[in-house]
Amino acid sequence: MGIIGTIVVGAIIGVLARILMKGDQNLGVIWTVILGAGGAALGWWLVQGPMGSDSTILKWIVSIVIAILLISAYLGITNRGARR
Repeated sequence: MGIIGTIVVGAIIGVLARILMKGDQNLGVIWTVILGAGGAALGWWLVQGPMGSDSTILKWIVSIVIAILLISAYLGITNRGARR
């Protein structure tokens, strides 16, 4: 997958992860794409490598879960998830 494909898939994964997360996330579009792309890359690698599967559905599910974890970690580290 090229850089454009990574950005597109990252945006889709990031948006799906944010939709599935509870509450508001004070997170911009750029960080959504970056963290979504990170989740997609880690998820696809994890499914193909250690799990040895080639299931596209499993890749998407694992990618979204990892993106949720990355977004949660980012919000926790930057304290953007705190209520005011």
